[in-house]
Amino acid sequence: MKKSILVITDGIGYNPKNYYNAFAAAKKRAYEYLFKNVPYSLIKTHGMSVGLPEGQMGNSEVGHMTIGSGRVLYQDLVRISISLKDGSFEKNEIFRNFLNKNKRVHIIGLLSDGGVHSHIDHFIKIANITSREKETFLHIITDGRDVFFKSAIKYIKELQNSAIEAKIASIGGRFYTMDRDKRWDRVERGYKAIVQATPK
Repeated sequence: MKKSILVITDGIGYNPKNYYNAFAAAKKRAYEYLFKNVPYSLIKTHGMSVGLPEGQMGNSEVGHMTIGSGRVLYQDLVRISISLKDGSFEKNEIFRNFLNKNKRVHIIGLLSDGGVHSHIDHFIKIANITSREKETFLHIITDGRDVFFKSAIKYIKELQNSAIEAKIASIGGRFYTMDRDKRWDRVERGYKAIVQATPK
């Protein structure tokens, strides 16, 4: 039995053009030998090929998981999109129990299409589902990091134009509500804005 080695070199992509192509311009005798003498093929490392939304660039984590498992592992963002599209999200037993046992629904979410921590499409579709059955209140966290820092108005307008029956209950930036550096004074202000309607 022949032995084989899996070697992953991060940061190298295929580009047929040499212009602005550091890899093509570099001296790389080992790679040039391999490309000339060993059979090879190209693999896609972005979008649905590695379980990410279409058009989203890949990263080392999803690339390693896909190569290691030998199949496409849909990432959370894609799994949620699929479940909302095929209706399985709405039929989910835990989600149904939640709706049946509560009179009002509060949805907290990062409102952007950055696709790192959330997606506005999910926010709108879930709010649309809940607002058909229950009084629904939206607590919007604006982004400004994964998307343009002045884009909040655009996303709020998109939400308002989506014709859902939900009410906007609070708006705050992720600078406060999503701080991950243990700045609890910031998080407290975001928390109070949502829970007590006292943002100051």
